[in-house]
Amino acid sequence: MDFNTVFLAVKELFESGGFVMPPLLLCTMLLWYGLGYRFWVLKESHRMSVRDMLAYYRKTPDAAAHHILDSAIKKGVALKNSGVRDLRWHLDGEFSEYEKEMRRYSVLVKVIVMISPLLGLLGTVAGMIETFDSLASMALFTQSGGIAGGISQALFTTQMGLAVAIPGVLVQSTLNRRQYNLAADLEQVKDLLSTQS
Repeated sequence: MDFNTVFLAVKELFESGGFVMPPLLLCTMLLWYGLGYRFWVLKESHRMSVRDMLAYYRKTPDAAAHHILDSAIKKGVALKNSGVRDLRWHLDGEFSEYEKEMRRYSVLVKVIVMISPLLGLLGTVAGMIETFDSLASMALFTQSGGIAGGISQALFTTQMGLAVAIPGVLVQSTLNRRQYNLAADLEQVKDLLSTQS
């Protein structure tokens, strides 16, 4: 498959969707960038429990941290070993950056998931207007495609809006569950470090 074939296919895609296609394409790119970023940040940690990870980083404080929970535990252990006063307050301050990182792009993804079907609906309305204009003027074979072109645009943009939103909803719900579990693990780390002597 050469470049010209791909270019012609993309051009035909844009033409069949009308003016709604560029915003939908932008939404698709932003959605998958946000989801990919969140997936990377919220990736699964080692299969150890929080208590085992705390014990591991106490024994080997120089071990590399590959995950947000690993980094938090390593930083928490370092704070505990430094003997700071009001450890819980310091842990809340240090872990706030991790909590902020876990929430990054979640609002963007939520907005795009809501906007995409609406953009598809806008394309549907535009396609139906074209269809009724063709019927009103009885121009069944107009340059823009007439009745068939209007109905095609209406259905295609609806399909594209849903094709952007539905996978976004499914992946985002999985990532939100991971974020919730990770936030609970961070709270457990704070509690364990604050209460252990």
